[in-house]
Amino acid sequence: MSGSEFPSSWGDPRYVTAIVGVLAVAALYVYSALTQSGPTIGEITFVLLVVLLPTTVAYEAARRW
Repeated sequence: MSGSEFPSSWGDPRYVTAIVGVLAVAALYVYSALTQSGPTIGEITFVLLVVLLPTTVAYEAARRW
């Protein structure tokens, strides 16, 4: 991958989305380490929302600014 293909600016929506996605996944790992029960349908839905909602909001916010 060349340097021009990788987004490296805080103004690039793909870069912001990637950073927020990584932070959301890290938060889920912390959450899963603190809980002791297995995943239920509600927890799976929660996981999807915790990852997809912040990344979508971050992408749209970065795209508009």
